Amino acid sequence: MAEFVNPFSGVVPGKKISERELSRAIRLSLAAEEEAIHLYEALADATDNKLAKAVLQDVANEERVHAGEFQKLLELLLPDEKKLMQEGAEEVEEMLEEGAAQQKEIKTVGNLKD
Repeated sequence: MAEFVNPFSGVVPGKKISERELSRAIRLSLAAEEEAIHLYEALADATDNKLAKAVLQDVANEERVHAGEFQKLLELLLPDEKKLMQEGAEEVEEMLEEGAAQQKEIKTVGNLKD
């Protein structure tokens, strides 16, 4: 479970927060959405009640929309956010391609049981 220090504890600060503090607050909000998705999907997976399962998955999907909103807001607030996220995505793509290439390189000779 994500644990971040909540600087406000439900109380509005006595001053406006800086852009850096705002971006950290948005990351905290994003983490909260991800945690909610995890919770609702776990509950949906844990029940055989079809109505409850459908409602819980629907709410989880709504949280995924919220997560997308917070991620887009971070991209708008932080000029390098999208670039860094894309860099991470490209690293995964490279690993995927390397794994596929390694699968093609595996060659066997005969049956190991013989």
